[in-house]
Amino acid sequence: MQPQPIVAVDPFDLPDWLGTDDVTWSADAGLRTGHHVRGILTSPGHDDHTLVCDLLAVDEAYPAPVTCDRSRAAAHQAWQHGQVLMGEYDARLVLAVPGTGFGADLVLDTISRLAKAVGATPERFAAHLRIGSQEPRRARPTG
Repeated sequence: MQPQPIVAVDPFDLPDWLGTDDVTWSADAGLRTGHHVRGILTSPGHDDHTLVCDLLAVDEAYPAPVTCDRSRAAAHQAWQHGQVLMGEYDARLVLAVPGTGFGADLVLDTISRLAKAVGATPERFAAHLRIGSQEPRRARPTG
């Protein structure tokens, strides 16, 4: 089975509000969940401003490569030039970066590069991180 490629997305094809409004990227689960952290971009105060946006560390190779060699090389090249590879992966927008996982610094650097790509200042972007290694637990009923 061939690794899934990342299909490049032009930042100018993304919604305009990403470049004009305050934006928050929120993780759906903890950063320690691995090389693919699902998340969402929102603009506070605008319920209709939402966009799925995941983070993908392209160097994870066990038990199989995360993506094809061409996409992996493109992610490394973009990063080397101070950019981030934006693309479609699993029918979702992803920000693809070198590495095998995510820490807070890498997330902030990635979101900062997204801001620059859409013509916004990084100060308009925020990140809401989760630190657990599993899906968030639901509250148990009391009583």
